[in-house]
Amino acid sequence: MTAVLAVLGFVTVAAMISLIMAKKLSPTVALIIIPIITGTIASFFIVTDPENAPGAVDFFANFKKLGGYITGASGIGSVAATGVMFIFSILFFGILTDAGTFRPIIGGITKLMGSDPVKVCIGTSVLAMIVHLDGSGAVTFLVCVPPLVPLYDALGMKRTTLATCVALSAGVMNIMPWGGPTIRAATAFQMNVTELFMPVFPAVLVGLVTVLVIDVILGRSEKKRLSSTHTEDIKVNVNELTDEQKALLRPDRFWVNIVLIIAAIVSLLFSGFAPAVVFMFFYVLATVINYPNVEETTARVNAHAQSALMMCSVLFAAGCFTGIMKGTGMITEMANALTGIIPSSLGRLFPVIVGVISMPASLLFDPDSFYYGVLPVLGQTASGFGIAAADVGRAAILGQMSTGFPVSPLTPATFLLLGLAGVDLGEHQKHTIPWAFALTIVMLIVSVVIGAIAV
Repeated sequence: MTAVLAVLGFVTVAAMISLIMAKKLSPTVALIIIPIITGTIASFFIVTDPENAPGAVDFFANFKKLGGYITGASGIGSVAATGVMFIFSILFFGILTDAGTFRPIIGGITKLMGSDPVKVCIGTSVLAMIVHLDGSGAVTFLVCVPPLVPLYDALGMKRTTLATCVALSAGVMNIMPWGGPTIRAATAFQMNVTELFMPVFPAVLVGLVTVLVIDVILGRSEKKRLSSTHTEDIKVNVNELTDEQKALLRPDRFWVNIVLIIAAIVSLLFSGFAPAVVFMFFYVLATVINYPNVEETTARVNAHAQSALMMCSVLFAAGCFTGIMKGTGMITEMANALTGIIPSSLGRLFPVIVGVISMPASLLFDPDSFYYGVLPVLGQTASGFGIAAADVGRAAILGQMSTGFPVSPLTPATFLLLGLAGVDLGEHQKHTIPWAFALTIVMLIVSVVIGAIAV
């Protein structure tokens, strides 16, 4: 029965990713309907009461539990606070955009980056690297993406390029000792986090340089594409505002709004309050300062309601997906199956194998399931081959929910990035996954060469 659950788990993930990337189903529909179907099938194979009735299966009892899996702590309950944050962050940044706060900022950024797509891509990544020093993907995307979307639109650059640049930078920075993957890996092996991280630090630096190299490639590709559609040099051409948009501008409150943005960012980083609470509070301030009239406030909420609804629907659908995958035990059995397929003859290369599959594993496992459920099993397996568990941990953090987290449908931050950039999940994955995988391989090779990961 456990083998059936593992197969169903792999089928669920493969079907979901394939249908989304092929645009046969929207992300919201795929994240809900596919796990419900496979979860229903799994109900035929889950031992209902293993302690009192080993081997006994009660389909109807198992089926009734699906609702609890969906709404429980591992499902929608795990993303509810993030959903609140999404709503109020969209309203907060939407109101500031309507007020014209970002237009002068974009002008300043344009002067620094110029209109050269190569410089824009590099500048985007450097900004994301700096902001992600706090280790929060959500904060990085909230700070970096909204001000840069108008710049990319003005230049005619693809928003998928913006999403890729930010994702790759945040992904590599997520390996830092205060990042989620490294902390989880160190905890799983009961190691000092610095002891785990420092050997691969040179590889991470090479990874950051590689991100800039990728930026040059992406920027040149954009430049070539834009040059083929323009007969003259690329110039920033900010769209003229309509009369309705001009009426919404609040140039006299520019500096007040800037203070609001800075205060919101500082609060996110240092206040200790949940992001949802921070954005609820600052949404109220932004509304009262810029559009205090009740009719104006209602109009601004209505203007941004579609974006908020789309983002939250996908987020809660992802909660449905993870809830069923965890609750039915499919994720656990997938982990067990993966550790059982590696032949003993490849034992010496076990850390390398883990490193190669680490980034794609982000599409299969959420960070807690991988680092607290899968990684200890992998470490134990490596010990059987005479390999230090720490080497497996170092290989894992080079990809699993580091370079892989901004493309994974299992992380709420991915949908925040997509919503802010206005990019489809399938398009983002097709555009970013090859680069993210290449980044992991580069860092893995460097780690092996310098001896950070022994083989």
